[in-house]
Amino acid sequence: MSDLKFRVNAHSENPTKTVVKARGFEIVIDEPAELGGTNEGANPVEYILAAFCGCINVMAHVIANEMNIELRSVKIKMAGELNPDRLFGKSFEDRAGYKAIEVSIEPDCDASEEELKKWMEAIEDRCPVSDNLRNITPVELKLKTKKLVKA
Repeated sequence: MSDLKFRVNAHSENPTKTVVKARGFEIVIDEPAELGGTNEGANPVEYILAAFCGCINVMAHVIANEMNIELRSVKIKMAGELNPDRLFGKSFEDRAGYKAIEVSIEPDCDASEEELKKWMEAIEDRCPVSDNLRNITPVELKLKTKKLVKA
């Protein structure tokens, strides 16, 4: 299969609220009130955790199917810790992002411990969001300015 390209478009509604269009879906991103937001949506780092949970769910079911494991459901708990000082320009000692992300996966199935170990290894190896979080992905920010019309 050739590479797939995913796209989103976004615009700001206020200094903390961003509306993102992904295919036919609208995602609202905002900060909680204690971080200066209007609390109208999850914040960007919460969406990272949500995206990671969603990817793990898909991979858990795909891999269980491949392994002939009847996966009735899966519960995922995730938490990450970060220091907001860099975000707010107060200190540049810590990185801006998560220092670590803890993931707990609880499958509802009848698989053996050995099967579940292989299942977990495959999820970790094949989950695209996990891959993006664990490996450096080249990112290029480009400035696009409106051209001024000369009078």
